[in-house]
Amino acid sequence: MKPNNERPYATPEAAARKLVELAKSVEPINGRIHIEKINYPFVSKEGCKGSGPEFGAGIKYAIEKGWLDLHESGTYVKLLLLREELPTS
Repeated sequence: MKPNNERPYATPEAAARKLVELAKSVEPINGRIHIEKINYPFVSKEGCKGSGPEFGAGIKYAIEKGWLDLHESGTYVKLLLLREELPTS
């Protein structure tokens, strides 16, 4: 039997799509989504089981695509598109 070492969020695009999905599920406060509201579910053992580097690559990809905006402090993100326009998996 081969162990399943495949990482579902190994590509930046897959990680970014999951992060956008998580961000869509959070009610923003003044348009802001605190980073821990998407970071913890992404890396927790009970959640997605993504890694820190996958989270970073996903955030970077989502910013480059114009899906999220990360505040310079790194404490929150904003969804840049209407929720209906965001990409789906």
